[in-house]
Amino acid sequence: MTEKEKYIQEFNNGLHRLGRTLMLATIALLIAVPFVFGAIYGISPELDGFLAGYAKVAVIYLPVSFVEFLVYAPMLGVGASYISFITGNVTNMKIPCVMNAQDIAGTKHGTAENEIVATISSATSAIVTTLVIVAGVLLMVPLQPVLQSEVLLPAFNNVVPALFGALGLKYFAKAPQIAVLPVLAMTLLCIFVPSMINQTSVLMIPCGAMALVIGFVLFKKGKLK
Repeated sequence: MTEKEKYIQEFNNGLHRLGRTLMLATIALLIAVPFVFGAIYGISPELDGFLAGYAKVAVIYLPVSFVEFLVYAPMLGVGASYISFITGNVTNMKIPCVMNAQDIAGTKHGTAENEIVATISSATSAIVTTLVIVAGVLLMVPLQPVLQSEVLLPAFNNVVPALFGALGLKYFAKAPQIAVLPVLAMTLLCIFVPSMINQTSVLMIPCGAMALVIGFVLFKKGKLK
């Protein structure tokens, strides 16, 4: 092991220690909120009602959280993963920011440089998001007529699809032979089963599997480097 590899390993170990500590602290604070309010107002949910409500939510969010971790962690790297999962807005803010920053910097996946860019960009995104939220809270009343405008409302509802459409097209163009079939299949599925539009995280599993299989077959045939 070279000195550079040893330093990177020690650095990542430090990130894991700090990240796990902050993750546990974040989870504890989030869970503590309802219990604190319950203690203040002297109320608490019945166990049967809590378990019934939790079961309905867990059926959706447990698989989604597992899938998102498997998909996003390799893209973000160590530092950016902890920052993104703690601060939130992973899909609509952190991933686009990281991917765009890596593309601008020209770093390669799996390198230390790529992880550094991902960490810096995700941290910058978190800071900017916080500042925008603060500004939004302060200006919510003055901007309310603009935010509720019938002309602008459709644009606000399509920010995330427009963002990922622009980012996705760039990467689809690099390997159209891999992207065409999964995109077509998912598009047709959402057209014929509209309810699946709200299950994008679940659709990542078959879509990603299709892309991997197609890429593997093309690579074996020598049509993909």
